[in-house]
Amino acid sequence: MSALWTSADIVTATGGMASASFEVSGVAFDSREIGAGDLFVAMPGETTDGHNFVDAAFSRGAAGAIVSRPVSHPHILVADTAAALNVLGVAARARTAAKIAGVTGSVGKTGTKEALSAALARVPGKRVHRSVKSYNNHTGVPLSLARMPADSDFGIFEMGMNHAGELSALTRMARPHVALVTAIAPAHIEHLGSEEAIADAKGELFEGLQPGGTAIVPFDSEQSDRLIALARPHAATILTFGTSSRADVHARDAVPVTGGTLITAVLPDAELCFTVNQPGAHWVSNALAVIACVSALGGDLAAAGLALAELPELPGRGQRKTIRVGNGAATIIDESYNANAASMAATLAVLGAEPANRRIAVLGEMGELGAASDALHEGLAGPLLAAKVDYVVLAGPAMRPLARALEGRVEVRHVPDAAAARDCLMSILAPGDTVLVKGSNYVGMSAVVAALGND
Repeated sequence: MSALWTSADIVTATGGMASASFEVSGVAFDSREIGAGDLFVAMPGETTDGHNFVDAAFSRGAAGAIVSRPVSHPHILVADTAAALNVLGVAARARTAAKIAGVTGSVGKTGTKEALSAALARVPGKRVHRSVKSYNNHTGVPLSLARMPADSDFGIFEMGMNHAGELSALTRMARPHVALVTAIAPAHIEHLGSEEAIADAKGELFEGLQPGGTAIVPFDSEQSDRLIALARPHAATILTFGTSSRADVHARDAVPVTGGTLITAVLPDAELCFTVNQPGAHWVSNALAVIACVSALGGDLAAAGLALAELPELPGRGQRKTIRVGNGAATIIDESYNANAASMAATLAVLGAEPANRRIAVLGEMGELGAASDALHEGLAGPLLAAKVDYVVLAGPAMRPLARALEGRVEVRHVPDAAAARDCLMSILAPGDTVLVKGSNYVGMSAVVAALGND
C-alpha cells in the first residue's frame, strides 16, 4: 500500500525543512486521534499549543510531524503549521483526478454527506474519500483534503460556516465539480441577520466550482431563486431537487414504510424507485439531493438506491436506542448533535409518527439566533403540539418563551441545563415511552443520551 505522503512530498507542498525521511498513512491535528503511521500537525490553539502534544502523538504511533519549532522526532519544520496544513490540503486536491462534491446547508449537511459517500461507494472498486465527523470549518476542510488518497475516485467534503466569507475560502480550496446546498434555515442568524444573508453565505460554495460544474439547489426553499441567481455565474448546470414536480429531481411518490420512505424519484433523464432507510420528510429531501449529486458526478443510480436502503444510523443524528426501563423498554431517538428551528420541526414530526405509550421531547435551547431567539424558540410550540407530545422537558434559559407558550397545553418542565434535563427524564421514564433528545451542541444534550445507556 503506497504512502499517503512522504516527507519529500510534504516539503515540496509546504516549503518546510525535513529533519529525516519518513512516510505517513494519515493526518491528524488532535493527538488523541493519531494512529500508527500518521502525520501529526502541531496546530496553535486558543488555549493550548499542539507542540505540547508532540511526544504524546509519537507515543501513539505517529511517523512524522509538521512543527514550527524543532522537536526530537522526525518532522518538517515550517514557519506556520496552520498555513502548512492549508497548503497540504491544496496539494492533495491538485494531485488527484477524483470527482469532488462540496456539501453545505443549514441542516442535513453531515447526513447527506454520509449518504452520498455510501451511495458512491456502493459500486465495487470505487474509492470514495469523505470528511469525517463534522470537520467542515477552516481547519477541518484542509485536514480532510490532506487525508485524501491521490487515487480516490470521489471526494465528498462537508463545508460549514457561521460568518460571510468563510465558505468562499473553503470552496476555492476544495474546487468541487458539484456544489450542493441542502437547505436554508435560520441557523447562525445572529451573525448574518436574515435568511437572505444566510443564503448568500451558503451560495459562496458555488464560487469554487470547476469549469463545467454543477450547482444543486433545494427547490422547496424560499431562497431557491436567490441560490439559483448566485450559482449562475459559476455553474454550467443548475439542478433543483425537492417534492414539487417542478424540481429537476423530485419525488413523484413518497410512501412511508417501516423505518423509512419508499420514493419514486424522477430525474431529467431517468426514474428510480428506492427506499431511504431513515424516517421523516427531511430524509426524503436529503435522499433526493443525494440522487441529484450521484447523477451529476456520473455515478451509478441503481447502486445509490441500494445504498440508501442500507444507510446506518448516525450517533447524534437520528440513531435509535432501546433501553431497559423497569420490566420493559423505551426507545431513545438521539438527535443530540445540534439543532436549529428547521431541524427541530423535522425531527418532532418524526417523533409524532412514532407509535408509543407516551411521546417525550427533551429539547435543549438553540444558539446563535440573536434577536430572533425568543420568536424561534416560541415557534416550536406548533410542531410540538402537532406531534402530540405528551411530556416536554426544556433545557436552558432561551427555552423560557417556549415553556410559556406550552403552559396549560401539555405537561412541560423547564430546567436550567442538560444535567437537570437528564435527571428529570430519568425520574419520569416508563416502559413504552419514545423519547426525542435534541439541542444545540453547546448545551450538551448528548450527555442525556449517554446517561441512559444501552439495552
